[in-house]
Amino acid sequence: MVDAFAQWWDGVELWLAQLAFPFQFALLMCVLLPLSLGVARLIDRLVDNASTRFNPVPKVGPAGDADQPREVDAGKPS
Repeated sequence: MVDAFAQWWDGVELWLAQLAFPFQFALLMCVLLPLSLGVARLIDRLVDNASTRFNPVPKVGPAGDADQPREVDAGKPS
């Protein structure tokens, strides 16, 4: 099985190496760019999940008077 995969990969590599540069570049952008974006999103989600697991956001209880911001009136003299 590994030998069959190696032969297939050699064929793909040979085919890609024989293409003209603009076609190589276009194929690379069509394959590598979405793949890289997907891997970046996966890493981002894994890091977000790990950071929330190890450093959870404290739960806020019911808002009291101390939690309310002070009302500021810019027109009133102090």
